[in-house]
Formats: sequence, structure tokens, C-alpha cells
Amino acid sequence: MKKNIAVVLQYEGTRYRGWQVQGNTDRTIQGKLEELVSRMAGIRTEVHGSGRTDAGVHALAQTANFRIDTDMTPAQIMDYMNRFLPGDISVISAREEKEGFHSRLSSSAKTYRYRIMTGKIPDVFKRRYTYYHPDALDQSGMREGAELFLGRHDFFTFQDNRRLRKSSVRDIYSVSISENENELILDITGNGFLYHMARIMAGTLIEIGEGKRQPGTIITAFDSGNRQDAGMLAPPEGLFLKEVIYD
Repeated sequence: MKKNIAVVLQYEGTRYRGWQVQGNTDRTIQGKLEELVSRMAGIRTEVHGSGRTDAGVHALAQTANFRIDTDMTPAQIMDYMNRFLPGDISVISAREEKEGFHSRLSSSAKTYRYRIMTGKIPDVFKRRYTYYHPDALDQSGMREGAELFLGRHDFFTFQDNRRLRKSSVRDIYSVSISENENELILDITGNGFLYHMARIMAGTLIEIGEGKRQPGTIITAFDSGNRQDAGMLAPPEGLFLKEVIYD
């Protein structure tokens, strides 16, 4: 009987082309995991993630699962994986789940974090993990804009898949903006995220903070369905998958 193993991962996405396996590169998070788990299992094994992070995006707690016929305990599986994974990927927990558990289909919400480094002197040691913005941002305007994202909306304008066939309606439960020394931290929690959605939401709030747009343009963008009415695509290095939530 195969065990359904769920693992929680951290990774620095700088050198990877994103989560999803791609035929033209071996530099994906899913690819590295499947190579290792398949070797551990002795048979080709698929690893499912809770979602696909973009190239250059990081994870504080990405959840993945795979099915494996083994006598190893979850703790032993975690130890094995951490022994052989690259240094920029680690397993921080492992558990056995019920047969029906799926890391993506079973999740009820996710939180993404976007980090913005501010100030006249950029911190070279944070450049891989923050978007550098030298000028002060209007946080009150950003918080006013953040409120307009809350609730259920059609986020078609705030994503970059022009061939999207499924529903683009999503629920956003919270958008918080906090300050920590020379960083602004945006935390966005919702029941699902479309392609580039978290980065476009962050980019829209940054443009509000710069005074390039008013908070109310978020409502205009929802109504228009025109990508040009939403904000910029914020750079990937500032984005982290912070948490995957399960009921």
C-alpha cells in the first residue's frame, strides 16, 4: 500500500525557472523533487505542488505531496530528501496524509508575501529577496487600495493568461501592509491566485504608493477587464509563497 506523503518546502527561486517541470530545462523545483523522490522510490514518481510559483519566486512554505511504496517514516523521508536536495531547497516538515489528500485540490487558501526594500542605500544582501524602491511610498494610499481588493471579484484584469478558459473569480480574505525597518511587507491571502495575480496586485499597490494612480482605479480595472488598467507586474524576487492553508 502506497503512502501519501505531504512535505512542506522552503526554496530560494533565484536560479530556477519556476515550480513546474519544463522539457527544455532541468532547473525547476518540481523537476529536482521528482528526480530525487523517483530515485528514493525506485520508480518514476510524480510530485504535486499546491501551486506553480514563477521563475525567480521564493517559498517560505510550499506544500507538495507524492505517493510512495516505502517502509520509511515521514521523518526518515524528510532526512533523506534534505541530504540530497540542492542547498537552495529544503524540506521543513513531512507527514503521512489520507489517500484523498492533494496538495493543490485540498487547499482552501494561500498567503503570498511581497517585500519592498526602501531607502536611498540598497542592501546588497537583500537584493535577491526584495524589490528595491529608493523613494518613499504613500502607505495610506496603498492601504486604501488594499481594501478594494477584499472580497469576491473577477480578477481577469489582474492576471496574464490571455487564453484563460476557467473562471477568474477569486476571494481575497486579507491584504495587509506593514513596515519593518527599511522594508514594506505586503501579505495577501485568498482562496486562489491566477497567473501573475499576486505580482500584479503588488505592482498596482506600488504604483498607488508612487502616486501614479489613485486607489479607485482598482475598481475601474475590475470593471474594464483590460490588463492595461491594472498595475505593473512587480519583479519576481520580492515574492514569496508564505503559507498554504488546509481546512
